[in-house]
Amino acid sequence: MLAFANNDDDATTDRVIYLNDATKNEPQKFLHNRISTAKYNVFTFIPKFLFEQFSKYANLFFLFIGCIQQIGDLSPTNKAGTLLPLSIVLLASGVKETLEDLKRTKQDTEVNNRFVKVLVGSEFEEKKWRDIVVGDIVRVENGQFFPADLVLLSSSEPDALCYIETSNLDGETNLKIRQGLQETTELLTPAAVAGLEGVIKSELPNNSLYTFEGTLRLSHKEIPLDPSQLLLRGAMLRNTRWVYGVVVFTGHETKLMKNSTATPTKSTKVERMVNTQIVFLFLILVGMATICALGTLERSVHYPFESEILMVDKAAAPYNVLNNFLTFMILYNNLIPLSLIVTMEFVKFFLGTLINSDLDMYHEASDTPATARTSSLVEELGQIDYIFSDKTGTLTCNVMEYKMCSIAGIGYAEVVPDEKRARVDENGKESGGHFEFRRLLMNLDNKHATASVIHEFLTLLSVCHTVIPETTEEEPDKIVYQASSPDEGALVKGAASLGYTFTTRRPKSVTIRHHDKDEEYEVLNICEFNSTRKRMSSLVRTPEGKIKLYIKGADTVIFERLATEGNSYVDATNIHLEEYASEGLRTLCIAYRDVPEEEYAEWCKIYDKAATTINNRSEALDRAAELIERDLILLGATAIEDKLQDGVPDTIHTLATAGIKLWVLTGDRQETAINIGYSCKLLTEDMSLIVCNEDTHFATKEYLESRLAAVKAGLEPTQPQKSHYNGFISLFTKKKFDKVDKDADHDAEPLALIIDGKSLGFALEDDIKFTFLELACICKAVICCRVSPLQKALVVKLVKKNVQGAVTLAIGDGANDVGMIQAAHVGVGISGMEGLQAARSADFAIGQFRFLRKLLLVHGGWAYSRMSKLILYSFYKNITLYLIQLWFAFDNGFSGQTLFESWTQSAYNVGFAVLQPMAIGIFDQYVSARMLDKYPQMYRLGQRSEFYNHKAFWAWIANSFFHSLLMYKTMVWMYGEAAMLPDGRIANNWLLGQMVYTVDLLTITWKAALIVDTWVRFTFMAIFGSIGLWLVAFPLWCVVGPMLGISTELYGLVPPTFSSAAFWFGILLIPVMANLRDFTWKFAKRNYFVRSYHIIQEIQKYNIPDYRPRMEWFKKAVYKVRQNQRTKRTRGYAFSQNESGQANLIRVYDTTRRKPRG
Repeated sequence: MLAFANNDDDATTDRVIYLNDATKNEPQKFLHNRISTAKYNVFTFIPKFLFEQFSKYANLFFLFIGCIQQIGDLSPTNKAGTLLPLSIVLLASGVKETLEDLKRTKQDTEVNNRFVKVLVGSEFEEKKWRDIVVGDIVRVENGQFFPADLVLLSSSEPDALCYIETSNLDGETNLKIRQGLQETTELLTPAAVAGLEGVIKSELPNNSLYTFEGTLRLSHKEIPLDPSQLLLRGAMLRNTRWVYGVVVFTGHETKLMKNSTATPTKSTKVERMVNTQIVFLFLILVGMATICALGTLERSVHYPFESEILMVDKAAAPYNVLNNFLTFMILYNNLIPLSLIVTMEFVKFFLGTLINSDLDMYHEASDTPATARTSSLVEELGQIDYIFSDKTGTLTCNVMEYKMCSIAGIGYAEVVPDEKRARVDENGKESGGHFEFRRLLMNLDNKHATASVIHEFLTLLSVCHTVIPETTEEEPDKIVYQASSPDEGALVKGAASLGYTFTTRRPKSVTIRHHDKDEEYEVLNICEFNSTRKRMSSLVRTPEGKIKLYIKGADTVIFERLATEGNSYVDATNIHLEEYASEGLRTLCIAYRDVPEEEYAEWCKIYDKAATTINNRSEALDRAAELIERDLILLGATAIEDKLQDGVPDTIHTLATAGIKLWVLTGDRQETAINIGYSCKLLTEDMSLIVCNEDTHFATKEYLESRLAAVKAGLEPTQPQKSHYNGFISLFTKKKFDKVDKDADHDAEPLALIIDGKSLGFALEDDIKFTFLELACICKAVICCRVSPLQKALVVKLVKKNVQGAVTLAIGDGANDVGMIQAAHVGVGISGMEGLQAARSADFAIGQFRFLRKLLLVHGGWAYSRMSKLILYSFYKNITLYLIQLWFAFDNGFSGQTLFESWTQSAYNVGFAVLQPMAIGIFDQYVSARMLDKYPQMYRLGQRSEFYNHKAFWAWIANSFFHSLLMYKTMVWMYGEAAMLPDGRIANNWLLGQMVYTVDLLTITWKAALIVDTWVRFTFMAIFGSIGLWLVAFPLWCVVGPMLGISTELYGLVPPTFSSAAFWFGILLIPVMANLRDFTWKFAKRNYFVRSYHIIQEIQKYNIPDYRPRMEWFKKAVYKVRQNQRTKRTRGYAFSQNESGQANLIRVYDTTRRKPRG
């Protein structure tokens, strides 16, 4: 055994774990079981946080300015004037990041401190999850999560079976079966498991949720381990009293945590544009400083005042250009608004709390509010172009309900609407329509002509399956059905509700009860379901001794195997199937045949031979099944509803109307995904489906290229075609793909692309991926089936990197969705279940998919418009004030003299001009929530960046130049230079500066009032309170400041300021003059350049009724035709179980055996 463990090759490729021997495991230094999903820790916070903050160009610029301010006599302002505000900004951002990260840390601590029973000696003791180590043997009880990745040893169920729920991993709520090795099934007591000696050799930790390779060596016997023995961290034990398991992977080496990556640092489209525009402002700043530095040089060299009065050395003047340039850089540095960053962070944090407290997005059933886990992305919610969604658990509940059936050509349903009820003709006979299930029972009991068919139908549903019935000692009469396929579970429950109750499973038989009588059917053979066969069948011997083949499957495979005679219900059943499919229900056809003894004996030999084949066993079993599955007699069909989450169809339809494209990335089979696509309105009846199911790279490439060429040929001739020719050089270089235009409007018929996982694997390769992307972007909907977690992330990254300006959102609820959630610009997790990995890794968490509607259309739309106004206004107010310094420089001979006192200037962005942008950013609503929801087309304003773009930026900058020049020149003209004061003194630049400062403050405040759409109490306080604050604080500071030895320039300024007629005339006239142009332009826009939201604002303001033409009657006229066209193209069938292995499990199961207590 030691030789086995110490093999050098194994050490690099395998993990060796000694059972019940911590001493030998300890030297291997296995990772601890603590987990952390936090963004920072004690050691990484400072470097990671500073890197993130200084990746914002504004912060980097102010750090540079703060450093050069410390150099000698360069700075005309206070040396702490930049570094102190920058430090406050960084501190505020650091507090916000810390608070958000503490929430993640708190959740991690709760998980790490959960308790589980661990074997210590020969008894189980409770330990915290964080203290579990590799090699520990743990006891997990019903309803508990597995604390680490375990290898199953034994359980309370027969043959070491157990049931697990993996909704935390893949969103599926149907239970899955795991089974321990036969050699460990008898370890049913602590003493027995404490005596276990052996070695587990397993694969190294990896992120593959569905594979596992290893061996268990007991004495000299080595037994292979596979995924059916692996219990993954994050899964929950269900309907099993207890299990014993050996810990093989812990903490961040578990498969669950391997699927999660470090919390990524994301920035929004708006933030990236802000960064770009800060570069523009920096260039303007450099231009201003250069002009002033050259102006200083010009005066020093050519003006006699400098050389003769100030005695400036002309020869040294050129060498002072750089110093003068830096001086003016410091003087004008606030042209780039430092306060913008902290204001944005504060407002985003507040908008995040509004999301958290929105009762419309509170899911009462699971007590789950919406949560903004990363508030820095709120405005990105208003610009989403593509949504990538998981299906199971996100769009659907994964709860199947038996809704309707067709037996002997007669339709039955759980609930029958009035318009679908059977009608009585003039002869008193009922015809057409559907009957309720109680009529089915009456037909069965009253010996109706179809009674024998009904009996055979319900018997088949209760006998032909792989379901296991469970009872408890506490409630022996209550049966719980465990099914790997939720569809099969629904059918068995449906049969039970109609009086045919499946009660017992033994290794070779099943027992059903109907009419208070038990009947035992011997199960001879099971031909399992797979995606090729699209059916499953059982050969059973009835209580009367007859052999029957019971079969259920997709209509296409059942119909082609029907007998030529004796099938009188085919046409009626087909009509019902089309009706079921049109309602989005999952259908199965039900059939049987009597098998003669001689035929069965011959066939059994063929089957046994196929079952013992070493190579290609599944193909051999399929061929054997083909021989017996023929000459079938059709009994009818079933219809199962894969229950959608509340509001999913309406949400998808509304999001599509808003211009958002939805791609579904699911691990389900293609037929299931297509069916759900129709029922949730992702696919519509008028869509043509492009289905790609190719088996090779070249076949996939050829198919996608041919479909793309055909689609392009059908587009309008004016549609611009992409050109990949980049000149002569391109002949010798790698061909470059032009990014897809997300706003391109295609006039071709609506298309949907359906592609399976195998074909998608080829489609994501370098030589095909752009063809796939271009075709997919032309389509209205895309469904990718049977995809792996990695493929989900790759699809998101493909769109994110290669669609021009696209903003992506990924939404899911399982660990297999974490990759795409983190890859997308915005990640949304469906929460509501304890410890959901997707919600923990996401930027936002919601309880149901339907809440995405309000999250995007309302919160996203508001956040985008608010942040757009906030940013443009912040740029405007800063540039307006600091451009005045430039105009003053022309009057002071480019001396570098500042017009404003330093502390007053610093207070501009901290006190007097900070409330206005906050009021806009937090409370402004350009239209109401009701209007945003009613007119989802408004969302396209954000998608097209219509509120905040480079054109809007330059328009506001031009306005800043106009306002600043008007204010300065008008005030200088009104007040005059060197005006005489009443006491005989001459007015200085500080007096003029404070007057201009007051005028500027009033002008920018009135500008804020002009752009506000919604006035609330805080808006009034911010607008009028800022003016009042200045008028109170200014005279107070003029007294207190000089007394403290700071702001001595302001000494004695109050009397001449407030006694000056020019001052009062200026503050009344100039703000009106400046904003008159803005008001006129706003009036012109609303009357002559009308935008969509202007119309909606007037509808809201005057409560105008909506008289848009209704299309309901036209839609009803074409609805039936399109339904029939669609149902002929595709019809979903109801199987969603694993494709093999169930028959072997149920063959060892005996529900009559007493379960051990452990």
